[in-house]
Amino acid sequence: MGGAAAQSLKVACDREDPPVRLRPALNDRLYPPRPILAASIAVFRDNRVLLARRANAPLKGLYSLPGGVVEIGETMREAALRELMEEVAIVARIVAFNDHIESIVRGEDGVRSHYVIASFVARWVSGEPRASAEADAVAWVGLEEIAHLPTTPGLREIVLRAAALAEVAR
Repeated sequence: MGGAAAQSLKVACDREDPPVRLRPALNDRLYPPRPILAASIAVFRDNRVLLARRANAPLKGLYSLPGGVVEIGETMREAALRELMEEVAIVARIVAFNDHIESIVRGEDGVRSHYVIASFVARWVSGEPRASAEADAVAWVGLEEIAHLPTTPGLREIVLRAAALAEVAR
């Protein structure tokens, strides 16, 4: 690169202005600079879906699908299956992609968290669910029971769509 392009690059790189930061970074997931990619998985066994109660913020205490952040070099499917094993000790076989979910939590001082979640549908293969540091309670739940649980926003609709896909994939 040479000429004017090189000169404008140099000028842009030589600026002394520090980046503006309105609050200290508590961790890379709280007040993130960009959306975080994650994966979740609706696992079905005997017409019931596996739900996990979140042990940590954001949305602590609410039931949701097992899942978590995609790690570098990992596909979204691999992330969903890894998180399933890490969180609740279950092995499953993915049968379909469900949808993407955008979870945005806003606070008075900006976007507190922002996840883009690839949601998959799976059938149980082995293991019995157990609680962990990330999921303080786990349960196989009938579709009609979800409405009576404290859940993450939109969970019932996500699970109903996943159940229909699981039926089609049989």
